[in-house]
Amino acid sequence: MERELKDLISKTPTQPSVPPPSEPECQLPTSISADGGASVEDDRPLLKPDVPAAITPSEIRELEKKFAAYVRNDVYGSMGCGELPLREKILLGIALLTLVPMRVVLALTVLMVYYLICLICTALKAPNRDGVDEQEDYAHLGGWRRAVIVGSGRFFSRVLLFVFGFYRISETLRSSISPGEEKSSTEISGEEQPEENGRPGAIISNHVSYIDILYHMSSSFPSFVAKRSVAELPLVGLISKCLGCIYVQRESKSSDFKGVSGDVNERVQEAHQNKDAPIMMLFPEGTTTNGDYLLPFKTGAFLSKAPVLPVILRYPYKRFSPAWDSISGVRHVIFLLCQFINYMEVTRLSVYSPSQQEKDDPKLYANNVRRLMASEGNLILSDIGLAEKRIYHAALNGLISPC
Repeated sequence: MERELKDLISKTPTQPSVPPPSEPECQLPTSISADGGASVEDDRPLLKPDVPAAITPSEIRELEKKFAAYVRNDVYGSMGCGELPLREKILLGIALLTLVPMRVVLALTVLMVYYLICLICTALKAPNRDGVDEQEDYAHLGGWRRAVIVGSGRFFSRVLLFVFGFYRISETLRSSISPGEEKSSTEISGEEQPEENGRPGAIISNHVSYIDILYHMSSSFPSFVAKRSVAELPLVGLISKCLGCIYVQRESKSSDFKGVSGDVNERVQEAHQNKDAPIMMLFPEGTTTNGDYLLPFKTGAFLSKAPVLPVILRYPYKRFSPAWDSISGVRHVIFLLCQFINYMEVTRLSVYSPSQQEKDDPKLYANNVRRLMASEGNLILSDIGLAEKRIYHAALNGLISPC
C-alpha cells in the first residue's frame, strides 16, 4: 500500500508554494461533470493506508508542494491537529465553555424558526415535480408565499452568518472587461445584482467552505445541486425544497445523471429568460480548496450557453482558517464557532456573456471564466482535483497521529 500511495503521489503535478497565511466538503455542494452529467462530491470515508509515521520533514514539504491547494496554513495546522501555543489553548478552552454553546443554541433557534416559516408557506401546497426523476421543489410557488420564503430565507441566512462570527462582509463589484481595457471596482451592497449583460442563468463561485452556501443564500437565495438524501433530512429537507435544489442520487446510473444534467440546463435557461425563476448556484471546481487556489472547472455548468455571474469568495484569517480543506467536519465546526470574529471578502464580477465561439465550445467557455476569476480574485490556477485531494487526505491519515 505504501508503494501504491507513493506512486500516486509521484504522478500528481507539482504545485507552487502556498502563499503565506497573512493573505488570505455541506454543498449542499455538487458539481456538473465535463460530459454534462451531474457528479456529487465523493464523501466516502477517506482512505487510511498503512503508511509508516516516520516521514522526514523534507518529504512532508514535498507532499505539501504537490497538494498545495489543500494545505492548511493557520495555527491549527494540517487536519486541525497542529501543536497550539498556550495562549491559543486558553482562548479555545474559554470559547468552548461560553461562545460555542451560545452559538449552537442561537443557530438551532434560527433554523427552527425558518423551518416553521417554510412549513406555513408550503402548507396545503403540492411540490412542483419536474423531470423524469420527479424532482420536487417549492421554488416555483408564486405570490406572497414565495416572497416570504425568499425574504425570510435571505434574512435568516445573514443572521446565521452573524451568529458564526461573520459580523461584517466586505462586498465589491468589479467590472471585468476585455483585456487591455481599464478595470474599475466599487463597493456595493448585498442587494445589488450586476446584470448589465442580461440576467445570468447561474452564479459561478469558487468553493472554499460550507459557509459559501450561507452567503449565497443571504445574497441571492439560489438553487443548488444536492444529494438526494438531503431532501430527507429533518428541517433541512424542506428548506432545500424551498430553495429549489436539484437532487442527485450518489449511486445513480449514468442515465440518471444525464437526466439531472438536463434538469440543470433547463433551470439555467429558465433563470436566464424569466426574472421570476430561481437562479442556479454552481461550484464548477467540484470540491473545496484552502481558498488561495482555483481548480479546473467542470464544463457541465456552461453547457446551457447562458450568461453566468462569477463570484469570488475569500476568507482572510488570523488564527483559524474557515476553509474546509484537510480537516474533519466536526472539528472544523467547533474551531469555527470558537473564533469570535470571522472574515469574508466577496468580489462580484459583471455578468459574463459567452461569445459564439464559447457557446460552441463549453470547455473554452469554462476555461475563460476560470482564468478571469483567477485574475480578478488573485487566485493561483491549479491542475489538481478531487482525486488528488483524496490522495493527500490518505497521506495525512498515515502521517499524522490522532489528536
